[in-house]
Amino acid sequence: MLLWHVFISQNLKTASMVRDMVKEGAVEALKKCFSSRMEFGTAGLRAAMGPGISCMNDLTIIQTTQGFCRYLEENFGNLKERGVVIGYDARAHPPSGGSSKRFSSLAAAVFISRGVPVHLFSDITPTPFVPFTVSHLGLCAGIMVTASHNPKQDNGYKVYWENGAQIVSPHDKGIATAIEENLEPWPESWNIEEALKSPLLKDPYQDIHAQYFKAIQKHCHHRDINKSSEVKIVHTSVHGVGHAFVQSAFKAFDLHPPYAVEEQKDPDPEFPTVKYPNPEEGEGVLTLSFALAEREGAAFVLANDPDADRLAIAEKQQSGQWRVFSGNELGALLGWWMFRCWKQQNSDKDAVKSLYMLSSTVSSKILRAIALKEGFHFEETLTGFKWMGNRARDLLDQGKTVLFAFEEAIGYMCSPSVLDKDGVSAAAIAGEMISYLATKKTILSQQLTAIYDEYGYHISKNSYFICHDQDVIRSLFERLRNYSGQKDSYPTECGRFSISAVRDLTTGYDSNQPNNKAVLPTSSSSQMITFTFSNGGVATMRTSGTEPKIKYYTELCAAPGNSDVTQLKKELDDLVDAIVENFFEPEKNKLQPKPE
Repeated sequence: MLLWHVFISQNLKTASMVRDMVKEGAVEALKKCFSSRMEFGTAGLRAAMGPGISCMNDLTIIQTTQGFCRYLEENFGNLKERGVVIGYDARAHPPSGGSSKRFSSLAAAVFISRGVPVHLFSDITPTPFVPFTVSHLGLCAGIMVTASHNPKQDNGYKVYWENGAQIVSPHDKGIATAIEENLEPWPESWNIEEALKSPLLKDPYQDIHAQYFKAIQKHCHHRDINKSSEVKIVHTSVHGVGHAFVQSAFKAFDLHPPYAVEEQKDPDPEFPTVKYPNPEEGEGVLTLSFALAEREGAAFVLANDPDADRLAIAEKQQSGQWRVFSGNELGALLGWWMFRCWKQQNSDKDAVKSLYMLSSTVSSKILRAIALKEGFHFEETLTGFKWMGNRARDLLDQGKTVLFAFEEAIGYMCSPSVLDKDGVSAAAIAGEMISYLATKKTILSQQLTAIYDEYGYHISKNSYFICHDQDVIRSLFERLRNYSGQKDSYPTECGRFSISAVRDLTTGYDSNQPNNKAVLPTSSSSQMITFTFSNGGVATMRTSGTEPKIKYYTELCAAPGNSDVTQLKKELDDLVDAIVENFFEPEKNKLQPKPE
């Protein structure tokens, strides 16, 4: 395997890295690189850049693309007429010579060698531009080379189907099989130079840029307020691709341009100013943004992750402290705002009956509460935008309106033009919401309280433990499934908290259903159990598909009128403590808590 990799890889840097490891007798490092191939799943690929079949490199990109190309040939008789789109972020790994741009060019060369037209962006783009292009141009598929907010050494390969949504099963399995059947590089797969000269290659950059910003303007409802607004907003792209695109989105909404964090606005694959390039991590990533906001007298900070599909927001409180909103809180604010704007545009009372909002099962149930009171439909999907994007497409095909979808991991779909999370359109829509609220002398945190007063408080607390040992993870979840020592005997209480229902989407069990069969799709390849408590609490424990984490998501849903926030927060804190102590058992299982 080693010799084969060195022999057929034409990247001298990865070949040289392998030779050095052999020379140094670095057995463990070699095992790590070559022991097992990266698994292609519904999220595509995500791994470190470097040599070997377990890493992202020229050879594994070619092999993956050959498999994907073969699979598309089997599924589309008109692939050579319709083609595919490929986009990329700014990631690069000089030691191995790998970069998102190079990987995207290699992927293009593979498709072109088979006579397939390729729309290859000539420059970095946000991830949402790829699904937008698939839908806008009616293509068979899309590829985005990005590792989103992962550490700097990682890269990824994300795949969209012809419907503009991320792939779901069985496509992942079909593609994985096709990759295994096409491991030897085809003669032309390495030939980037020829591919870049091919008449089959098109650059969609200018056209898609214009069409995307035209499409999101449908969601601009207060242009006059935007033009005259004096609200100051800071934006950071955290060394990723977002800066120019968010500036353009603000311009499309006639909002004043946000102040850009100078040290972070240009793409830099080293992410030099942050420990993790992930705005979900909160204040640590936003330190420079807060400093700029203080200098400019701005009270709001918007932050995208490096591929600009997520959005974080922080607001300066009257105390002078900064409040970083959780993904669930932003879901409540944006959901409320999208419905409010829709209602103003639609006087037909019956129109609400074909209106939908979606969220993932681990996200806040606040949209369900709003839907119950306002009369529109709310649906829950499995975790991840692949499920929401595909469900949204189904609903749109039935003539329904999908107004908004979100997940707690700061992902928002505010426009059906992109059937995935989109931090660019969400930034402009949030900018307009902030400007509108300013005319009412209101800020986001006050509006959030008003939403909770009207629809009921939804207090959430989410975190994770780090665990690299798959056996420990498996035994932790198996213990919960056989809690009293018998098979399928789930816990009935957790500390002082009584459990009223259990849903296990790994096994397909749901105690709330008449036949104990879960309604949502199940997957035995990942762990996910949800407990519903008698006090109105809901807690989900699940493994991550892309990181060595066991995550938990908890929420306490109170009825409208119960506004003792201090008591609700204490009740949720106590519930979380009980779950950690009784279900996670961090000392016994040697789990590392989330780093502060």
